[in-house]
Amino acid sequence: MSEYTLRVIGHVESVLAERAAAPRQPDEGAPDAWLVFDDCYAPALDGLVPGADVLLFTWLDRTDRDTLTVHPRGEAARPRAGVFATRSPDRPNPIGLHEVHILAVAGTRVHVRNLEALDATPILDIKPLLTPDR
Repeated sequence: MSEYTLRVIGHVESVLAERAAAPRQPDEGAPDAWLVFDDCYAPALDGLVPGADVLLFTWLDRTDRDTLTVHPRGEAARPRAGVFATRSPDRPNPIGLHEVHILAVAGTRVHVRNLEALDATPILDIKPLLTPDR
């Protein structure tokens, strides 16, 4: 198998410090957070504006990459499923996918609503959420 190198472009600043305290989904009480980008990526943030919805890609650095099956939502009463059929953070390539709403942009800092990522989670990329009218 081939290997690829990803470049971390920033990190998350959040009040969420422990995985056990993090909500499983953004609509389950996820707090607002800041995306802090390395200064060299400032030009890449041009065009991001408050009110925009974006897809944020993170590296879930505190997960188990050897897990292949889980009980969905961690509920032991539910039958095991393959991680590719779930939103489990434990997976071979722990790439986090988060749909977030931009509240503010201040230099290389982007304030977003409802992000369930932990503090210091590495940021891999951010892309606009495309809708049928765009």
